[in-house]
Amino acid sequence: MKNYDDSVFKMWNDFVLLNPAYRDAKYTAWYFCDNKKCADELAELVIKGEKRATASLNYWYESGREELPVKGNISIITDWDGIAKCIIKTKSVTVLPFKNADQEMAFKEGEGDKTLEYWRKAHISFFTRESEKEKIIFTEDSLIVFEEFEMIFK
Repeated sequence: MKNYDDSVFKMWNDFVLLNPAYRDAKYTAWYFCDNKKCADELAELVIKGEKRATASLNYWYESGREELPVKGNISIITDWDGIAKCIIKTKSVTVLPFKNADQEMAFKEGEGDKTLEYWRKAHISFFTRESEKEKIIFTEDSLIVFEEFEMIFK
């Protein structure tokens, strides 16, 4: 297990006390976005039930840096500082070209005004920044991983 903040372990232990079937389950802990303001805001949207999905570059999984999420994965969402905020469970994972994302996906991500226009603008900016760090080029044909989840504990 990674070197997580103590709040991650406390949240997991509290969750398992109420849900003993998960006692031996594996989990990860992570935050959204690439800056404090965004990470903290998106964690709060999950807690409010407005954010029920996330999108990431497929590059991270193709490169072997991350494991492709699968249905049933358990994650503890933290704020930027690593403080545990809630636990989510992956419901579905779809890999598709960025240009094929639709309004329903944007709404499930729950960000901004929840429109596809907002979603596209925010994600083009984020994916471009992430791609530049890796010296790759993000285009509308780039594959993204769209992960739907449900909050199961807070």
